[in-house]
Amino acid sequence: MGSFLVCFRAVAPIFLMMALGYVAQRTGAITREDVPRLNKLAFRYFMSVTMFNSIYHSDVSQIAQPKTLTFSVCSVAVVYGACVAFVLLTEKDPQKRGVKIQGMYRSNFVLIGLPLASALVEGADLGPVVLLVAVVVPLFNVLAVVTLDVFQGKHANVGHLLLGIIKNPLILGTAVGLVFLLTGLRLPHVLESTVEQISGISTPLMLFLLGAFFRFDGLSRYWKDLVQVCIARLVVIPGLALSAAWLAGIRGVVFAGMVGIFGSATAVASFTMVQQMGGDDELAGYIVVSTSALCVVTLFLWSFLFKTIGAF
Repeated sequence: MGSFLVCFRAVAPIFLMMALGYVAQRTGAITREDVPRLNKLAFRYFMSVTMFNSIYHSDVSQIAQPKTLTFSVCSVAVVYGACVAFVLLTEKDPQKRGVKIQGMYRSNFVLIGLPLASALVEGADLGPVVLLVAVVVPLFNVLAVVTLDVFQGKHANVGHLLLGIIKNPLILGTAVGLVFLLTGLRLPHVLESTVEQISGISTPLMLFLLGAFFRFDGLSRYWKDLVQVCIARLVVIPGLALSAAWLAGIRGVVFAGMVGIFGSATAVASFTMVQQMGGDDELAGYIVVSTSALCVVTLFLWSFLFKTIGAF
């Protein structure tokens, strides 16, 4: 029950902030036409600062676990490849392909991973989970940029693709954060405080804009797509990946972190990226909403299942 409450507390604010955006849209305070412009602002500035901040505050000293990191990277790569293969075989619309691939493989690890691991293994050192964030989140972002650039019906050459990755604000924010992390450089206190405050704006703003863009009529139009993505994101992927982690001998707080990587809802940032890079942004928004609603239940079930067999 404690695990369920932690998941609920992590997800409930998501719905409340989206609800505020939806109410603002319904009352005329913001229009759906305003959302792309504001998302551009969030994508280019606030999200990049958030990525820098998450890496900047990581502590990798004496917590590196090669086995865990190797397993995580390989598992994400395998999951990504399986999602690409499945979507290419089942989806003909190029505007949906990249959106569905991202919706399936990319989890909301940053929002849910740490509080979930902290609750599942009370009093444990969360350093290894923070390191997982520092490795997995940039990998998610790189794959998302590649996916949205390739799977939207245009024939991007390698040079254009690499340039798009290099110039992507999320990649830039992550890269700068890694430079500071690996060199030990620290920002002046005033700048650190500013970065913290800007970083705190990012997720609430994206959730508010997602709510402002939301329309209930799309749920019926996209129901087949949503069923596919929700089953893959919340049932198939965590079932296979967490079982593999168990068989690989991963235990304790690190396994709890794996639950966050492979079992949480689709990343909120995926909606903003689709709006900025191309694709069916309505479907992307509905995927975030649907998986966020259902993951409270599925996270509890996965946590309970693996806790009973001593995974953490």
